[in-house]
Amino acid sequence: MSLEEYFSLVFSDYTLRTITLGTAVLGAICGMLGSFAVLRKQSLLGDAISHAALPGIAIAFLISGAKNSNTLLIGALISGLIGTFWIRGIVKKTHLKSDTALGLILSLFFGFGMLLLTFIQKMPNANQAGLDKYLFGQAATLVESDVWLMCIITGISLIVLLTFWKEFKILLFDIDYTKSLGFNTRFLDILITSFIVVAIVIGLQTVGVVLMSAMLLAPAAAARQWTNSLGTMIFLAAIFGAFSGVLGTAVSASSNNLSTGPVIVLIAAAFVVLSFIFSPGRGLLFREIRYWKNRNDLQLHKTLAFMFNIAKNHEDISHPHAVKILNNFQGYTKRSLKKLENREYITVSGSMWSLTKKGYKKATNLYNQQEETDD
Repeated sequence: MSLEEYFSLVFSDYTLRTITLGTAVLGAICGMLGSFAVLRKQSLLGDAISHAALPGIAIAFLISGAKNSNTLLIGALISGLIGTFWIRGIVKKTHLKSDTALGLILSLFFGFGMLLLTFIQKMPNANQAGLDKYLFGQAATLVESDVWLMCIITGISLIVLLTFWKEFKILLFDIDYTKSLGFNTRFLDILITSFIVVAIVIGLQTVGVVLMSAMLLAPAAAARQWTNSLGTMIFLAAIFGAFSGVLGTAVSASSNNLSTGPVIVLIAAAFVVLSFIFSPGRGLLFREIRYWKNRNDLQLHKTLAFMFNIAKNHEDISHPHAVKILNNFQGYTKRSLKKLENREYITVSGSMWSLTKKGYKKATNLYNQQEETDD
């Protein structure tokens, strides 16, 4: 199936429509809530929670004896919340840093989950096939009820964000000031963390335990490069996440033997790379352009200052001088002379140049700034 055929069938084919809508909603909610994890410098939190959810899935299967998605996700949610609060407890009650606590919980829960999966696999008539989809994801198993669940959780998340927008915004950037205003920072922290856990859990079926943290962080990291506004960042992260889901699903459906979850993550990673390079404020490309522009401007200013030192010896600033005098200045080039003329700092007539009033004023300001710096 080509990409053109995919997009022509996406509105008529039930399976394609369900998977596409599900991955788009998942990408949007992950980007939206992942922005808070990125800004709070808790990038490893998503990785720890997704891995902490694995034993909950296995235990839910052992208790229920069935592979009901809702039951397994409830088990994942409980396990993820337990892992999250253990991390908080370790950081609060011990001298360990958050990254150490995240690493401990991640490895402990994931190891326990793999042990349980191995045990289940060896059970007689356990019919374990299907649980492994939570490791690497299997978007093809999404059904309409899963999409509705994602939409409901996304809607609830938006309502909570809008309700506590001011509190969340202050909490992100100055927790001490938030406390001084009388807000319950513990409640706010638990609230936003709980929604992050929920977003991770509903994405396990699509992207899987291993890759879920990338789905949470990549859209937010890409959006961060484009803006300093929290609202704009959350909006862009949701857009990047949704497009990653749609494009990843399209590429996976149009190719053979390509899992949807990894392709979605790779598309999200592509958004990150493009943002790192092309974003106007922080992008590497524009940073280099600004560097070369500043370097060229500095060279022009040095040349103009040299001309000013020559012109100020005459009462008439427009007194013409030979271009060959500039050969004594190490930074002089014909290109710099042309640029100065284009900016109307000087006029050039044949082999003579003269300083304009605009150039004299600019050079005077540069000269005064240099004197202030030296002082």
